[in-house]
Amino acid sequence: MSLLKTASRAGLTAADMLKFKKYLIENLSRGLEGQEMPSTKQIEFVTQNINEIYERSQLKLPEVVKQQLTRDVLDEVLGYGPIQSLLDDPDVSEVMVNGPQMIYVEKKGQLTKTPMTFENDAHVLRIIDKIILPLGRRVDADSPTVDARLPDGSRVNAVVPPVAIDGPSITIRKFRKDKLSIQALVDYGSITQTMAEFLRACVLARLNIVISGGTGSGKTTLLNVLSGFIAEDERIVTIEDAAELQLQQEHVVRLETKTASTEGHGAVTIRDLVRNCLRMRPDRIVVGECRGGEALDMLQAMNTGHDGSMTTVHANAPRDALARLETLVLMAGMDLPLKVVRQQIASAVDLIVQQSRMKDGTRKVTAITEVGGMEGDTVILTDVFKFEQTGMGEGGKVLGNLKPTGIRPGFMPRLEAAGIKLGPEVFGADLAGMVSGRSRR
Repeated sequence: MSLLKTASRAGLTAADMLKFKKYLIENLSRGLEGQEMPSTKQIEFVTQNINEIYERSQLKLPEVVKQQLTRDVLDEVLGYGPIQSLLDDPDVSEVMVNGPQMIYVEKKGQLTKTPMTFENDAHVLRIIDKIILPLGRRVDADSPTVDARLPDGSRVNAVVPPVAIDGPSITIRKFRKDKLSIQALVDYGSITQTMAEFLRACVLARLNIVISGGTGSGKTTLLNVLSGFIAEDERIVTIEDAAELQLQQEHVVRLETKTASTEGHGAVTIRDLVRNCLRMRPDRIVVGECRGGEALDMLQAMNTGHDGSMTTVHANAPRDALARLETLVLMAGMDLPLKVVRQQIASAVDLIVQQSRMKDGTRKVTAITEVGGMEGDTVILTDVFKFEQTGMGEGGKVLGNLKPTGIRPGFMPRLEAAGIKLGPEVFGADLAGMVSGRSRR
């Protein structure tokens, strides 16, 4: 329940409560300026000062109002205002602010509107500034969009007027406190045990993998899980717009893009970082997402000795992912014939893993597809595993099965050369009746 509703039930005016709350926030914010102390000490400091100011004010507030006031001031001074309680809720996976009066959350794949509100547009802007200023980023009328992250790794996108017509907007993709494991994805039904075993083998055998999917389908989560299979003795370089990946290996170099200064200079793009990382002696290159000309540099790296690289792209199907990569390569500004682009893709990419967000909010790996080289002007794709929907259950739950297609991928000799043996049961067929996929290597 909001402070104003609690106060009104206690017979206090909204104006008086807002005035007192603003007075507390201003005093406490000044008191914390220039002080460095642990978060627990900050909470003690703020709570103690709230009580002291309250005693001096000689206000006689009901206990429920006083507790709500203390929580709101703590959230405003030490957190991110009205959305702090949503960020603290482990069941909330995403927070969406559509202007000061409309805050939505995603819980278990479902969107719901919350009773939380900001005071006005200026209040939302203050919270945006609080998020981005420590990162050296800016947002204003000249640069009205920004990507950032919270200290816990949660991804933030903010859009302000004049681009955001109905007021400043914030979208926060929360970072999980507990790192998901491949077994957790199996338990959730996002993937089967045999698919997990197959993907682990592909990562260990240094296949180049592209994870494809729509917005919010779980591409970055899956990339994080797959990167966990990389051996400890390999040097990994990660490249992202806003750092989200949380690799557990020790030998990791994390690179993040930089926006231009107010004068328009000093921007560092993903493409710049991909080029630079080639001079950093990486064993593995992991790019958070290819969304521009860096796709060409990524493919070049995959083709020139950096096997085992991984990235994500926005696409709704494996075939669409190829078309998307073609478009991104052409965005690099190189006047390449389409057949040459396709040859680059077919030579570089070994596997496409399609991740989808189903209608019931669940996320599943709906296809694992081998890129099997070229036939004429066409890139050959072969599904190794596929999700088949069988219907809809109670409450709109999607029913279906994740199962192998019975086709043995053409890169199996590479897995065997890496010392990995996968039995025919992984692919859902007996050895005698198994169909072999194409191999370009």
